[in-house]
Amino acid sequence: MRRRTKIHINPKYVLFACLAICIGLVILSFRYEERLAPVKSAVGYVITPMQKGINSIGSFISDKLDNLKNISELLEENEQLKEQVNLLSYENKLLRQDKYELNELRELYELDQKYLDYPKVAARIISKDTNNWYTFFTIDKGTRDGLAVDMNVLAGNGLAGIIVEAHYNYSKVRAIIDDKSNVHGMFLKTSDTCIVRGDLELMEQGRIRVEMISKDADIYDGYEVVTSHISPKFLQGILIGYVSDIRLDSSNMTKTAYLTPAVDFEHLEEVLIITELKEQLID
Repeated sequence: MRRRTKIHINPKYVLFACLAICIGLVILSFRYEERLAPVKSAVGYVITPMQKGINSIGSFISDKLDNLKNISELLEENEQLKEQVNLLSYENKLLRQDKYELNELRELYELDQKYLDYPKVAARIISKDTNNWYTFFTIDKGTRDGLAVDMNVLAGNGLAGIIVEAHYNYSKVRAIIDDKSNVHGMFLKTSDTCIVRGDLELMEQGRIRVEMISKDADIYDGYEVVTSHISPKFLQGILIGYVSDIRLDSSNMTKTAYLTPAVDFEHLEEVLIITELKEQLID
């Protein structure tokens, strides 16, 4: 079989030939302008719509590319804004937390100022019973911090409870609303004594019991009840709460009432412990 002979043309010659043809066509168009006018018109008639179509397609593509570019820029800007919003939300959360902790510290400070005569240690509640109320809870301070059993615990505006277990680095507290709690109280205005008993069922209504009030006690709703001087474990003069619904017992020997505690036992985080025992003051 014969092999076909390949023709190799130098690209340089092709370029020169195309250039010569273009120059020739330009010269002919100028030299024979009138004769070539119909040809120009025919060519223009065919090419002009093609140019318009090409221009339209080019404009369409350009607009789409611009839109894609704008969308890309908007998406990038949106991601930046999301990051800024997340950062601001986090900073706002920290500020709210700082404000809340500041309010807690301010309340503890005011409580500390209220009972300046007693030395105190602040502690944080780290666990509690499973019910809605802080009836029995654990704090993060213990014997290494100078705490001991029977030390009085304060929160809110007054008495929260008493330490019943003291360990090296934690202690357990029984609140005054617990069913096993009994506190010797006294009406601040009249010095009449009473017993404040914990009652979880009543605590659902936001109050507990006050019993053993003298039938002759001249007391009224809203009177303050504080810890009594005859209490064996609770220091004197600590606010327990406010009395209401006073009535004479069926025996006509004593009165009973209800007491709204001075502490919000549904929301507790920080407490103050008086590091002085009643027996030490007696001694």
